[in-house]
Amino acid sequence: MIRRNCLVAAMLSVAGAAMAQGYPNKVIKLQVPFAPGGTTDIIARVIADPLGKALGQNVIVENKAGGGGLVGATETARSVPDGYSLGIATVSTTASNPAINPKTPYNPITDFTPIINVAATPNVIAVHPNFPAKEYKGFVDVLKKNPGKYSYSSSGTGGIGHLQTELWKNLQGVFVTHIPYAGAGPALRDTVGGQVEIIFDNVPSALPHFKSNRLIPMAVAAPQRLDVLPNVPTFKELGLEPVNRMAYYGIWGPKGLHKDVVDKINAATRKVLEDPAVRKRIEETGSVIVSNSPEQFATQIKDELAVYKRVVETAKLKLE
Repeated sequence: MIRRNCLVAAMLSVAGAAMAQGYPNKVIKLQVPFAPGGTTDIIARVIADPLGKALGQNVIVENKAGGGGLVGATETARSVPDGYSLGIATVSTTASNPAINPKTPYNPITDFTPIINVAATPNVIAVHPNFPAKEYKGFVDVLKKNPGKYSYSSSGTGGIGHLQTELWKNLQGVFVTHIPYAGAGPALRDTVGGQVEIIFDNVPSALPHFKSNRLIPMAVAAPQRLDVLPNVPTFKELGLEPVNRMAYYGIWGPKGLHKDVVDKINAATRKVLEDPAVRKRIEETGSVIVSNSPEQFATQIKDELAVYKRVVETAKLKLE
């Protein structure tokens, strides 16, 4: 029986290696687990076309929104591990959502194959121009005087925008109502439109609205002040260092993805990220290129999940 199992394993390994040798020979799907318009979507579309050229096959971006990223991530986890169904891994899908949602239909550590962390980006809390304060201290003063009067939008319950805002609320001692959306794009749209007053969003998707004065940044989660927002303080400066965490955008596939396929995708993505034009497009959004190994990305996912589990436990956060 043991010999038979070893033989089957060896045959599967040979078959996997043969498949990997011919990879890719058809279109590759890169799934974004959120609606179009958010930073996850922006990063995916910046790299998709050049990645397809580097691999020799088209890479098509597909949006699958819902559940704060859970719907799309679950579909990626359940895909055939052949390298043709990949997904964008975010803090929401790898850490914050699984940390707060006991019904998450996958394990972010065991149900995926990490491939590469593409980029990391600061998050920013911002308000609509009609909000009666234009800087952080006044912002907090207004909220403390009017508990429950104002609301904030997020990409969905359990997403990074949700958990970071709840952590911030807990530390800052304010109360605003959570309005979850099916992705950062729709959440941002309604905040810009004035239907919601506050958003904790990624800098890349919010930045155009800062430049056009349709949103006003209050504070950023970044190691230091950003060149694109030099007058906006970091949460660390404000004494709220636990909130001062950047988001990341990587590529992963379902568990069982052959190492040769993983290495091909990783190498091709690294090549893409060395292109000055691609780097410029990503860095102009306020993001930082990461471009690491599959092993390094796997470690980052484990570490981030541990951080958000502590956040949920310490702040006693629960799904609404």
